[in-house]
Amino acid sequence: MTAAAEVLLRGTDISRRWGGLVAVNKVSLALARGTVHAVIGTNGAGKSTLINILSGEIPPSGGTVQLLGQDVTAWSQPKRARAGLGRSYQRNTIYPGFSVFENCRLAAQARTQKPWWWWQNAQHCPASTAAAHAAATRAGLDDQLDRPAGLLSHGQKRQLEIAMCLATAPEVLLLDEPLAGMGAEETERMLALLAELKSAHAILLVEHDMDAVFRIADTITVMVNGAVIASGSPDFVRNSHEVQAAYLGGH
Repeated sequence: MTAAAEVLLRGTDISRRWGGLVAVNKVSLALARGTVHAVIGTNGAGKSTLINILSGEIPPSGGTVQLLGQDVTAWSQPKRARAGLGRSYQRNTIYPGFSVFENCRLAAQARTQKPWWWWQNAQHCPASTAAAHAAATRAGLDDQLDRPAGLLSHGQKRQLEIAMCLATAPEVLLLDEPLAGMGAEETERMLALLAELKSAHAILLVEHDMDAVFRIADTITVMVNGAVIASGSPDFVRNSHEVQAAYLGGH
C-alpha cells in the first residue's frame, strides 16, 4: 500500500464523456515518488484520454486530480507544468531545426519565464542554460548538444523529449508510449533511463510493449472500454484471469 505522503499525483473517480460515449469511467490511481505506474489496454481503452486529463489538456466530466497535495482539476496544462508536471507525447514534439541544447533550453525557459527581463537575451539566462545542460546530460544526450534535433535517431528523439520534460524540473512524468518504434538497443537504453529517473520522480507510463512494461513497472493498471478491470503488481496483473481474457490473450 502506498503511503499518502509519497503520492505526488492522484486521480479520483476520473470520468470523461463525449455525448453518449464514455471514454473514461471512474478511474482512480495514485502515482508515488520512486515508482513507475504503467497503464495498459487495447486501442480505444481510454489511456490517452486519461493522460490528457491528468496533464490538463482536457477537463474531466467528473472526478478530481491532485498534484503535490493540491486540487488542480480546474488548472490549465501550463499551470500544472509550472507546478511540477512533465508530459511527453506519442508523436515527437521537438523542434527539428534547433540543436538538442536549444530544445532543452526552450523547455527550461517555459518553467522560468521572466517577462520583465525583456531587455536580456534569453540565450544568456543562466537558470535555463544550467537546466538545459543538466537535463540533456541526465537523458544521455550530453554528447549531442550541438546536433540538430532533426538529425537524431528515433530513440534519441524520444530521449530528447524526456530531456525537455526534465528541463522544466518536474516531479511527475507522464510518458505516452516512449518506446514506440524503438529497436531492441534503443528500448534497453530507454528502460535504463526510466529506471534511473524513477528514484526522484513519480512516473506514469502508457505503453504497448508488454515485455518492457512487466520489466519496468511497479504497478500496472489495465483499462478496457474506459474502465479499470485490474490494478496491482505485475505478478497480480499477469495472473489475473480477467486480464488474460480481455487483453493478454489468455483463456
